[in-house]
Amino acid sequence: MGVAETLDPSVLEPVSCYCCSSSNREPFLTAEEDLTGKPGRFHFVRCVECGLAYQHPRINVEEIKAYYDDEYIAHRKKRDWGALRPVVDYLMDRLDTHKERMVRPYLKRFATSEILDVGCGAGTFLNKMRLVHGARVTGVDFKDFAGAAGFEHIEFHCGLFYEQELGEKRFDFVTMWHFLEHDYDPLRTLERARQVMKEDAHLIVEVPRLDSVTFRLYRDRWPGLQAPQHTALYDKKRLLQLMERGGFDCIAYLPYGAFPAYFYLFAGAAFKLLKGKGLDLKKWGYVYVLGQILATPLLLFEKKLNLAMQTVVCRKRTPHV
Repeated sequence: MGVAETLDPSVLEPVSCYCCSSSNREPFLTAEEDLTGKPGRFHFVRCVECGLAYQHPRINVEEIKAYYDDEYIAHRKKRDWGALRPVVDYLMDRLDTHKERMVRPYLKRFATSEILDVGCGAGTFLNKMRLVHGARVTGVDFKDFAGAAGFEHIEFHCGLFYEQELGEKRFDFVTMWHFLEHDYDPLRTLERARQVMKEDAHLIVEVPRLDSVTFRLYRDRWPGLQAPQHTALYDKKRLLQLMERGGFDCIAYLPYGAFPAYFYLFAGAAFKLLKGKGLDLKKWGYVYVLGQILATPLLLFEKKLNLAMQTVVCRKRTPHV
């Protein structure tokens, strides 16, 4: 059953390659919304010209909002986790700590730094940077978090990033933690990032890595597909290519990210077992924690194994005189 048989065709739209704008494409794979079990089968294609894998057709930008409801993992309320809430709080703080450690070597001004997080979600990373470094923090997200706890300390903008009035050459650091794979116009996003960044600023981008061990293991049940929210799938070559076309020089490429690769190992196996029925995270949470303990020896080598994630640290390209 195709996507058009399970969704109103009027919510679907064709899309050209996000990197080179070509409409010359070939089938790649079909995915389901494995995390929540929402209906639909979503098709990914590969650009014949540049090799980028992307979703086509896609749900239009207004209708996709329904897939970022309270069931979406990054938007779940703390009370939704029940007895697992202390564990989830610990894991989220550890994630933000890993992000802070990745950013720290590139921060120059610390207490006077202005940091922008695109796709900021619940804002916990920004509050980590504010508390640890005294940084001034700004967040942008598709979902309105203005009244959420902790946002009294964050300058928050709701909507599409490239439509926000944020000032020019303002920020010392821009972060995109698992944002670019959701983006409907990544080159426009990168151009907006260039505009709001100071000349010596840094951009850090973390996305799932298509040419990874977990993709080879799980293929159409790979958690990095996360259809229909993920619009594009980046391997190393295509991510670096996109950053270059967006006007950035990559100063560091990391075959890992702050986000734990273990989640992809666990979720991919669960998706294979459940076959699109959705993953009840409260029910499976205890299995997840036990599995993480058992997998600790493997995860000690995560940074060398290319398990699931990739990260680039970039600077704005200086025009040649």
